[in-house]
Amino acid sequence: MTGLNGSKTGTLVIGAGELGQAVIDGLRERGSGAAGSLSVLLRPPVAGIESDAAERCRATGVAVVYRDLAVASRDELAATFAPFQTIICCTGFVGGAGTQRKITAAVLQAGVPRYVPWQFGVDYDVVGRGSGQEVWDEQADVRAMLRAQDATSWIIVSTGMFTSFLFEDAFGVVDLGAGIVRALGSWDNRLTVTTPGDIGRLTAAILAHQPPIMDQVVYVAGDTFSYAELAVMIETHLGRPVARVLLDDARLRGDLETQPGDVMAKYRLGFARDTGVAWDKADTFNAALDLDVTDLPRWLSQRSAGG
Repeated sequence: MTGLNGSKTGTLVIGAGELGQAVIDGLRERGSGAAGSLSVLLRPPVAGIESDAAERCRATGVAVVYRDLAVASRDELAATFAPFQTIICCTGFVGGAGTQRKITAAVLQAGVPRYVPWQFGVDYDVVGRGSGQEVWDEQADVRAMLRAQDATSWIIVSTGMFTSFLFEDAFGVVDLGAGIVRALGSWDNRLTVTTPGDIGRLTAAILAHQPPIMDQVVYVAGDTFSYAELAVMIETHLGRPVARVLLDDARLRGDLETQPGDVMAKYRLGFARDTGVAWDKADTFNAALDLDVTDLPRWLSQRSAGG
């Protein structure tokens, strides 16, 4: 197999959590997972016992590469990355602050021809720095690193929030059991959400696109809606009225001042915006190619059915 760079072949997916496994599945479904062409980077075994993720990957023909992102140096990561044509980062900040900058620096040092960084989230160009989310600031740094060079081609896949995160109890936006929907900042503020499964399939489609997509931010979306529209969808799903609670900016900033180390308080404030965290579904890659994705009503229906 010949890569973009003749000496480099195959694809390395960093991480095999929910998103990483979805990306691996998407690549394999598109025929990009032929024997020897697809690898995954995982943390080394503990006490010599392979993780379930490692066993699952091996069972489907995915080669396993071991490296601990938290302790590996940039040089060590660069040596690990050097053989590969494409690297897709599907692990977030498990190694702590600076993880994504270190991974990106290693990718560039290794001369990897194509890189998909861990940017599966909001539009960090619009959000910018100083949002209150330190990890979002680091994502802006990664974009600056990639744009400052021209040896490695990059693709950023902007997905919005993972659909399931909207329903996390700790996030505090939707409480299905109690029938409560809380708006962050304003009822007119919007969110874009996408399921990991859709992200995996769409990422594979973006990588396979002809002509090749290079040095671009690509927007995808399972659904986009305002908090007011969200409340209506939840009412329709539950078949009963829901309570509507507005968490305005003053309340969100006050919560963060009271508990400055509360990660979810930072996320609530970060998503209390009218820009950068949502985009029109009609303007996305999946809409342009008429690719099927899971909107919120379908996700809710599948969740209720146990799918």
